Amino acid sequence: MLQDILSGIPLGFFLAFMVGPAFFILLETAAMRGFKAAFAFDIGVIIADIVFIFIAYFSTSQLLRSIKDDPGLFIFGGSVLSIYGLIAYIKARKTTYSPADFEVQKLKRKDVFGIIVKGFLLNFINIGVLGFWLGLIIIFGPSLDMDGSRLIVFFTTIIVTYLIIDTFKILLAKKLNKKLTPRRISLFKKGISFLLIVFGIILILRGVIPEKIEKIETNFEPTALIKIEIED
Repeated sequence: MLQDILSGIPLGFFLAFMVGPAFFILLETAAMRGFKAAFAFDIGVIIADIVFIFIAYFSTSQLLRSIKDDPGLFIFGGSVLSIYGLIAYIKARKTTYSPADFEVQKLKRKDVFGIIVKGFLLNFINIGVLGFWLGLIIIFGPSLDMDGSRLIVFFTTIIVTYLIIDTFKILLAKKLNKKLTPRRISLFKKGISFLLIVFGIILILRGVIPEKIEKIETNFEPTALIKIEIED
């Protein structure tokens, strides 16, 4: 059990610092809306991760590979993400901000639920996340004897480590709120929106020209790095 926990902690760090749409939206939410909103968003992201883990565990690897490599899913997810980013960018350009806009407001229960759903959907449309969890199942599953209790300990450790690191990220990002001005808010939102568009385009390209994108990403895949370390 201790070995399974020690194996999961480094992967939790990997997950916490993987640069993707959820990473930047988490920082934006923490800076703009405070700790509670950012934590709710993170919970939504984690719920999507848990769903992916269950899919990876209870489905056959052949089925998962066909889903993961389906170009249509990448194109769909990338299109949704790009459109979301574009709308957010246009909205940021047209909106004028005042000091009241970056004062942290008390969240209502329905607001918290909406933020959780937002985190879930933003993570769930990124089919590459499924590939990450599938890779972990394939690489670490045999060493854990595909034992249910050991896998629960292993993946729980990853998720808990990820959540702890993200909590510190939220607290650090929250401090940015004191330095926000209307102009900085506008630039911040435009920057985040632009990054979402970029990530969406990358997903679309993974569906249109998967071979070329895969070659570019090979050296940056966490599962690939883990595999190299195991082989060494």
